[in-house]
Amino acid sequence: MLTYPQIDPVAFALGPLKIHWYGIMYLVGFFAAWALLTWRARKPDSGWTSAEVSDLVFYCALGVVIGGRLGYMLFYDFHQLFTEPLSILRVWQGGMSFHGGLLGVVFVVWWFARRYHKSFITIGDFIAPVVPIGLAAGRIGNFINGELWGRVTTMSWGMIFPSGGPLPRHPSQLYEFALEGILLFLILWIYSEKRRPPMAVGGLFLLLYGFFRFICELFRMPDPQLGYLVGHWMTMGQLLSLPMMLVGLVMWVMAHKKEVK
Repeated sequence: MLTYPQIDPVAFALGPLKIHWYGIMYLVGFFAAWALLTWRARKPDSGWTSAEVSDLVFYCALGVVIGGRLGYMLFYDFHQLFTEPLSILRVWQGGMSFHGGLLGVVFVVWWFARRYHKSFITIGDFIAPVVPIGLAAGRIGNFINGELWGRVTTMSWGMIFPSGGPLPRHPSQLYEFALEGILLFLILWIYSEKRRPPMAVGGLFLLLYGFFRFICELFRMPDPQLGYLVGHWMTMGQLLSLPMMLVGLVMWVMAHKKEVK
């Protein structure tokens, strides 16, 4: 059994203002995405300027935070949203939905494409490879918060989380950090180094993220307010990932069929 490292969720305090590691991880993810996209924008045929990249990352950050929080309250905690609407502002406590954040980013990309006269698909393919960096940072934030832990396990790497009871559990936040974050980033970054047909990179992101998330949910405890949706294994995260995989597969296949033509 591994020992869970006791880390104060508050990184530091400035008087009454508390800066949480969870928020810092989001900033790390956005900064890393900006740096990588700026580096790619310097290529002669990128079609992007540094100013456009900065604007895009800023607006996507808004889409992630607003969509992520709203999505969590709608998908996972609608009762609290209904009874305590102001709880939606407590982003420092965690409670962010990737699927809600994705919808927020889709809306922002649509708006950005219209304003900057770029293709929606082109923008999606451009940003998809760096999204896993933000996901990886967010999962580290979950781990520091001691939240979203996994199911009880007898594996030697099980951990006893402060809020997870006396039994060792899968460190599912680290599974997601490794699969949805690091591995997905490496696959997409390497795949997108070569020019691909439109929709291919974005489609592969949706397909692989949905697949990795579906697998990780098998080891993660469902949100207590929802529990399992079907039997003792189907969770809300898996349900939301199914259409992602389907849409991603269709996009990827269509992209390569057009390339063959």
